[in-house]
Amino acid sequence: MTHDVPEPEFRTRLSEITGYEGPAGRAGGIEETLARACAVLGVDTATVLRHEPPSQHLVAIAAAGLEEEVYQGVRVSVGAGFAGTVAARREPVVIDRVDETTVVNSLLWERGLRTMLGVPMLAGAELVGVLHVGSVDQRRFTTTDIEVVRLLADHLAAVLRSETLRQNQAATIALQRSLLPGKLPEIDGLRAAARYVPGAGAGLGGDWYDLFRLPGDRLGIVMGDVSGHGLDAAVIMGRLRSALRAYALDCDDPAEVLGKLDRKANHFEHGVMATVAYGVLDAGHEQLALSLAGHLPPVVVSAGRPAGLVTAPADPPIGLSLGTPRRRTTMVPLAPGTVAAFYTDGLVERRDRPVDEGMRQLTELLRVEDPERACSRVMAAMVGARPSPDDVALVVLLRPAGP
Repeated sequence: MTHDVPEPEFRTRLSEITGYEGPAGRAGGIEETLARACAVLGVDTATVLRHEPPSQHLVAIAAAGLEEEVYQGVRVSVGAGFAGTVAARREPVVIDRVDETTVVNSLLWERGLRTMLGVPMLAGAELVGVLHVGSVDQRRFTTTDIEVVRLLADHLAAVLRSETLRQNQAATIALQRSLLPGKLPEIDGLRAAARYVPGAGAGLGGDWYDLFRLPGDRLGIVMGDVSGHGLDAAVIMGRLRSALRAYALDCDDPAEVLGKLDRKANHFEHGVMATVAYGVLDAGHEQLALSLAGHLPPVVVSAGRPAGLVTAPADPPIGLSLGTPRRRTTMVPLAPGTVAAFYTDGLVERRDRPVDEGMRQLTELLRVEDPERACSRVMAAMVGARPSPDDVALVVLLRPAGP
């Protein structure tokens, strides 16, 4: 590209707009930056539209000179109109006529804009959004103008991506905390403890556990793992958790509950995959009715008997089955003095430890003891001082031998 002024001038003008010197500086708010861009570039409007991948829309989130775009929630499809064309081409676009033949947003020609420049906001190969500026006067955007706006778009893409990640993380943490049991139910003749640790570097994900009372003094026990991490996985986890609880009130058979959950996921949650272990403990705590949807089996140990994996068929995961698979329920006896451990694969699987070896280690570790002590000992031995790359969830139940 042939520049009208030397490259240092680009940086000077960008610094005037963003209000910082160099990468270590502190950027102001997006609206404030857009207002400065209008002054430095000599334009009348500047707008940022964020790309929403699921719907393939651009949504106005910040503006200067044409704030109505934000207030009215302007949305443009990728590939449609001016901003949509910028997003689809992923290259700067200049138009010198603003009317219904060149743009889909009537606010632009109602504002009296005559010339517009749009630039894609990119983070590597990812389309973050579109930045466009406009003038009510007929003008020529020079190669210098285009380069400055392009650099500004790169800066705003980084700011917006950082803000989005931070907001998603905060929302995910709040959602996860609201969905995981703050306090396990107190059940006469039964003790329980649990642990949940998010995967290192991946943020909170879709692992969840749940214990809830059911009619007839029964207890529902859930351990689930939605594929993926971040806010999307946590939202899906929340929907599956709520649906499972609702089905559990209507159906006594765990296999039937998971069948309904699978049908719901296939119909409403396209592309979702989750493994779930769901068990119902009877009123006397003598038998656990268990159904597995692709989930790892619990480990059970009783006084005088070695620990072992529950022998139960692993039916297809939720959301991954075709048609209506036959789901099965296995009856697991729980004699007095029995401990049962439910867990997700983050506890037993590592890059340097196959899942089978991790399950064998868990089996060797589990013993009849207080569930809190069991959780602490298992986590210390299997997680230790190294952060887990995946989410870890663990629930330990004890049916005491005596009163």
